Amino acid sequence: MSERDEFLVGGMGPVRCDCGNRVLVKKNSPQHTSVQWLSDTRDCPELCGPRSAFVPTCLRLRDSIEKAVRDGTLEVADG
Repeated sequence: MSERDEFLVGGMGPVRCDCGNRVLVKKNSPQHTSVQWLSDTRDCPELCGPRSAFVPTCLRLRDSIEKAVRDGTLEVADG
């Protein structure tokens, strides 16, 4: 893997949102999360649904990422 690729996707792990969307996630710290969508964001009911003007992110995805950290399937880089 090139240095560029390592920077962009190194340490990313798959997470499936409760709404069915798939993403790659890297937790650099409890506060910092990098997300790369693997499916079209238009498929997300929270990002494109009636509340989308009020919700700048998918709350279900955030909950799915936090669950993956708690379950140990996604590591936080700074421990």
